[in-house]
Amino acid sequence: MTSKILIPTDDSEGKVIAEHFGRAQYFTVFDLNDDGSLSAKTVHASTSEHSGGRGHAHDNVLRYQPNVIIVSGMGPRGIRSFESQNIAVLKANSYSVDDVITSFVKRELEDLTEGCADAQHK
Repeated sequence: MTSKILIPTDDSEGKVIAEHFGRAQYFTVFDLNDDGSLSAKTVHASTSEHSGGRGHAHDNVLRYQPNVIIVSGMGPRGIRSFESQNIAVLKANSYSVDDVITSFVKRELEDLTEGCADAQHK
């Protein structure tokens, strides 16, 4: 079984983690095999209202069917939304996507349990 990991990113190459999930310009999706090797990587432009589109980012990314989301920050409503869909939300330990994927494979990332203090959505 592969892990489908979604990471909000600030660049079209999917290398720099966005500071806040809902304001990310891109969402990078990684498919990892059981041994931690990469089987696919895709970068998608955000279509949320924060990026000039419609809807909230947490609703829009469900179409990518992630089972893990790794973020630097997210509001409490986003966390609850993903948890209700049985999607793990993990706290990034770096702004480098490569470093965070390595940490994920090594099982070094912790669950994100609290939303950002400056989140506008509760």
